Amino acid sequence: MPKEKKPRFELKGVDEFFTTQEMRDEAKLAKIHEIPIEEIDDFPDHPYKVKDDEDMFNLMESIRDNGVLTPATVRKKEDGRYEMLSGHRRKRACELLGMDVLRCEVVELDRDSATIFMCDSNLQRTTILPSEKAFSYKMRLEAMNRQGRRNDLTSGPTGQKFSRDALAEQVNESGRQIQRYIRLTELIPEILDLVDEGKIALRPAVEISYLPPDLQMELLENMEMEDCTPSHDQTLRMRAFHKEGKLTPEVISAIMQEEKPNQREKIILRDDRTRKLIPKDLPPAKREEYIIAALEFYGRHRAKQRERDMER
Repeated sequence: MPKEKKPRFELKGVDEFFTTQEMRDEAKLAKIHEIPIEEIDDFPDHPYKVKDDEDMFNLMESIRDNGVLTPATVRKKEDGRYEMLSGHRRKRACELLGMDVLRCEVVELDRDSATIFMCDSNLQRTTILPSEKAFSYKMRLEAMNRQGRRNDLTSGPTGQKFSRDALAEQVNESGRQIQRYIRLTELIPEILDLVDEGKIALRPAVEISYLPPDLQMELLENMEMEDCTPSHDQTLRMRAFHKEGKLTPEVISAIMQEEKPNQREKIILRDDRTRKLIPKDLPPAKREEYIIAALEFYGRHRAKQRERDMER
């Protein structure tokens, strides 16, 4: 004879028994404060860029018309000041509007928990630059490791893999992709800017990140000189040459002067004597026009010279 199933009861928290919903709502509201903006510090090494662009001006208009609808999130520091966790753009918009205070929810979090909260809340943005993901993932992974979620693993490569995979599940990225983004933090700022601008793809950028800063700078100068960016294949070869100790400025220059299948035809000046004739302050994108104009001028000069010779 089947056993009779006993009814199941859900156990509620203590506050469910001794507080009403109204009391809980009031407790939540008690955490919202009007905090002087001058008392709020930005999060250290905040990885997300706050730009005074069109989106910022739209946010300013919204705040001017409706106020700050969603409070920023801050935590109180030991020195009595506040640290911004979520709301850096709202804070900047209020500053530009000349406002003195910002509506904030004050939370109690330690450093690592605050780092994870900051990274997660800002990853909800509609548009996130590769550099923002790179530094955010790195900060979040380091915080997760410090928290010691798996003390038996976090000290070695296996632990790093575990933490990376745990992060991958939370941010809906593959562990390999997270590793690629974190590699971008090894790029010099000028090349990282090109990645954010979409001029260098992620995979070539990852290969470049394995080059030391001086060779990255050499590569950057070649990119500006040749007015092009390296392909994935070219960066793979550069990394291989570097691993063998054979990557020199001359090798980088030779690789960058190769013609790629999808590269439009262009004039390559290999003679330093010719390059000296081009003004140094002329942008790379304007050099071809400068050369064409010079050739056209010289062509007209030659035509007039021939006419004079015929008249003699």
